[in-house]
Amino acid sequence: MLLNLLRSGDKLTAIIGLFSSVFVVFCTLPIHEYAHALIATKLGDETPRLQGRLTINPLAHIDILGALMIFFVGFGYAKPVQVNMRNFKHPKRDMMLTAVAGPLSNIIMATVFMLLRYAFIAAANRGFTATVITVCIYFFYYAAYINVGLAVFNILPIPPLDGSRVVSFLLPQKYYFKFMQYERYVIIAIFALIFIGILDKPLAFLSGLIMQGISFITSLPFHAFL
Repeated sequence: MLLNLLRSGDKLTAIIGLFSSVFVVFCTLPIHEYAHALIATKLGDETPRLQGRLTINPLAHIDILGALMIFFVGFGYAKPVQVNMRNFKHPKRDMMLTAVAGPLSNIIMATVFMLLRYAFIAAANRGFTATVITVCIYFFYYAAYINVGLAVFNILPIPPLDGSRVVSFLLPQKYYFKFMQYERYVIIAIFALIFIGILDKPLAFLSGLIMQGISFITSLPFHAFL
């Protein structure tokens, strides 16, 4: 993401994009992991709480490589929240619900940020032309876009991403365990594809579709001012 902004030559948007990335890494990425921990705990597994993951403290969640990915490519990950399926009453279903909670939290946050963006756009269209309003319009857009990127990336059906836990609910158990045997190799291949750039277009396409939907919905309350 930052690489594209820097290539554009617009220093202001690059700086705003940088601060949006910092904001996501330290303020919204921890909420993604907290959502996993909270749902797992509510469903009967105390493992996240005992490991100190039932918190929004970023120091408990940040993974350096995953954070750097957010800065440079617009999506990434944090330290996975560990859960013990044996503590769930319905292991496969509850594991899926725990997994979905993270990406869902990103979509909710993206929606909130886009509402704030349109509020500032409405203010600008009403004659408020302060620089801070322009900065906020870009800031909340980038924050929303990164959150959508996080949701899209993490819902990929690839271990150890959240999407693989959804696959575990859909696949018969014997096939799922075979699928998980290749976790290490699959994630290395995915990282290679990301850094080569092969996955950029499909992930950007999916993120763009979701952003269009969120943008349409969140613009409706401000339609008269846009």
